[in-house]
Amino acid sequence: MSDAGESDLAGLRALIRDIPDFPSAGIVFKDLTPLIADAGALREAVRGLAAFARPLQVDFVVAAEARGFLLGPALALELGAGFVLARKPGKLPYETVSAEYLLEYGASQLEIHADALAGDARVLVHDDLLATGGTARALCDLVELLGGEVAGCSFLIELAFLHGREQLAGREVHSLLTYEQ
Repeated sequence: MSDAGESDLAGLRALIRDIPDFPSAGIVFKDLTPLIADAGALREAVRGLAAFARPLQVDFVVAAEARGFLLGPALALELGAGFVLARKPGKLPYETVSAEYLLEYGASQLEIHADALAGDARVLVHDDLLATGGTARALCDLVELLGGEVAGCSFLIELAFLHGREQLAGREVHSLLTYEQ
């Protein structure tokens, strides 16, 4: 659990905007830009995520393009870990491995460099948001494909009503903010 208090979490939640029908009809997009624009809130979010992850003693944080890149590097820095980019196909310059996944509004694919992780690396999979779990599951698959161990999964936001945790069964999962509907 995070060491952030309830009032701290309420302050973070208040900085997240709902944008209806983005990127498509029926989706309510969680806009993090007000939160990351506020230095204190950004610090609190990173510290809250790190409080969960620190006992996991990870070597790397792996996060997906693009919104996973918002807090992922700061979280890695806070943990004293390296950061590994997971990007859309064709964006990384070296040999890659890939995984396909489904989103709540389509399908996609992620790649990481084939030499990004040592075979016994302990890895925190991080993303800004856990929805259906497809992106996080693809990240876990990539880590395991390279011989790494998924020590845990962390998210700033979880949309619990989409049951994304089911895709991550058997793994330690933490979200700083949970939305039940």
